[in-house]
Amino acid sequence: MEATALRGYRHLPLEDVMPAAALALPTLDEVRNWPATVDVRRAALALGISRSQLYALIQRDEAPIRVLDFGAKRVVTASLVRLLEAV
Repeated sequence: MEATALRGYRHLPLEDVMPAAALALPTLDEVRNWPATVDVRRAALALGISRSQLYALIQRDEAPIRVLDFGAKRVVTASLVRLLEAV
């Protein structure tokens, strides 16, 4: 089944809407070089899950990473690195 983008690009393959580099999972070394906190979208990419899945985990207090809430949720990069190192 071909991945397709939703909102306005329903018939285009996702790769045509978003560059392949943006879809690639970051390496552990790349994550280690991220700022002290990152947004949920970026953390979800590193975990290989969708942004909405990570938000659901955060809402249920089941996220395996440390999340700060300053109005907008921020993920502590060090907790993300620890989780990825354990995998």
